[in-house]
Amino acid sequence: MSDDDHGKPNPLLNALSNAVAAVRADDDQLALARAHEALGPKAIEKLDVAEARRQPTVADAVNHLLREQGRPTDPAQLVPGVHAMHTTVDGATGPLPATVYTPEGTAGPLPVVLYFHGGGWVIANKEVYDGGARGLAREANAIVVSVDYRQAPEHRFPSAWDDALAAYRWIAANASTLGGDPERLALAGESAGGNLAVATAVAARDAGLTTPRHVLSVYPVAQTSLNTESYLENAIAKPLNRAMVKWFVDHLVRSEDDLADPRLSLVDAPLAGLPPVTIINARIDPLRSDGAKLEDALRDAGVPVERRDYEGVAHEFFGAAAVLEKARQAQAYAGERLRTALRA
Repeated sequence: MSDDDHGKPNPLLNALSNAVAAVRADDDQLALARAHEALGPKAIEKLDVAEARRQPTVADAVNHLLREQGRPTDPAQLVPGVHAMHTTVDGATGPLPATVYTPEGTAGPLPVVLYFHGGGWVIANKEVYDGGARGLAREANAIVVSVDYRQAPEHRFPSAWDDALAAYRWIAANASTLGGDPERLALAGESAGGNLAVATAVAARDAGLTTPRHVLSVYPVAQTSLNTESYLENAIAKPLNRAMVKWFVDHLVRSEDDLADPRLSLVDAPLAGLPPVTIINARIDPLRSDGAKLEDALRDAGVPVERRDYEGVAHEFFGAAAVLEKARQAQAYAGERLRTALRA
């Protein structure tokens, strides 16, 4: 194989994936997918970790599409009225980089939402997921603290979970220094971060910390079988496919035993007593069934839960509100659920 071919998607599978998307995806989701393809992403599952982390993201595709449309790419213009400040919060073994998003022109103290980005616990960071966190700050009228937890394979399971709980402990103790109300806290996250949000609610309950008022879990990883209905249906979907998830998990776990850990397999966690949960899913996503299974497990445990499944969009749609109508709808829905739960 030549260097030029290294990591390139299989051309037959790529063509098939595009053909399926053309039938199932909304027009604006298709435009975003084409913008991503124009950036020449390699197949993550064929790469080493360093190269995988250099691949163009959906956030890069959003900016590419905005430029094509002659629109600004500055996040402060796309989501006006939200101030972003870089800081650090305490992790399990040291400080973690964080961005604090604060709605402007509102009297405090405001509720505080601790937000965890996606990327399979291996790639991406809070900058890549700026669109979701910033949008939530505006829609929920809350301070959103987006934190970079330690990633695998340098820091394998459960390092990210330990950091997530430590960050929540820090938020509970320091909310007032951010202009926040320490009694009105929530957890949120996307994908791998959607898992961390629920797992942290369980860990906070068990540690006797302030109970979050709400948990927002956007297309979470909630179990570890790769043979669910949506994994099979969306095995070659974009931007997330079944082979990529296996690559992420292989880099994450220390052994097969970790796959059964209830922090990773949330459907097997002791969920009773959690605050209300909102789950958001995309139809064109291997993780859709994870969200449905988590909804069932929460309901069986007596936890109030509401789940919305958005047609015509794919994994990573939530943060792309600058170019996707369904993302705007999902962010508004998530914001309304958080606002209701976080009222003084």
